[in-house]
Amino acid sequence: MNIMLLGAPGSGKGTLAEKLIKNQGFKQMSTGDLMRKEIKEETPLGIECARYMNEGKLVPDEVTMGIVKNFLQENHNQLIFDGIPRTLNQAKILEENLVELNAKIDKVIYIDVPTQILLDRISGRLICPKCKVSYHIISRKPKAEGICDNDGSELVRRPDDAPEKVKVRLEAYASETAPLVDYYKNKPGFVHIVDNANTTAEEVYAEVLGAL
Repeated sequence: MNIMLLGAPGSGKGTLAEKLIKNQGFKQMSTGDLMRKEIKEETPLGIECARYMNEGKLVPDEVTMGIVKNFLQENHNQLIFDGIPRTLNQAKILEENLVELNAKIDKVIYIDVPTQILLDRISGRLICPKCKVSYHIISRKPKAEGICDNDGSELVRRPDDAPEKVKVRLEAYASETAPLVDYYKNKPGFVHIVDNANTTAEEVYAEVLGAL
């Protein structure tokens, strides 16, 4: 089974993915990690990707999805797609790539969270720079203040979680990624989860397991 997670920054996709990876044997596909690997190995796509990055430009869909297609040749089952696709064009390319491999996205899970709750969550979020686990100063505190439970690293705030940048990220999500919800909502396997102020991560996880 392959699943896709949709939702704005701060909607809890990362926390949900952690649980699915740990408990259900899924593997998260990170385009960032794939790009860094291609760049390090100096593949043709990696060189092209680095050129755009070094110029401060967005990496075009054909390069991004080319890197994704290479990965899918050997890994196309039990995946979590989070952060990819970002646009309708990427979604259509991804579908074509999976069809060629006799694979598909079985479930698209959309976590729907009100904007004000997103702002509150993101402004209090901290992450471990080593293991990438996320915490929150109110709702998901580490055992020792400012220290990761797993490896003892000092927790940090992501630069793009600064309040002045959060609004820009949410606007970008609304204009580019939110249309994916409309694209997938009438397809088989679409799961709409409403996460309000009283919803816990455990409740979201339980609802997702029920859908799977």
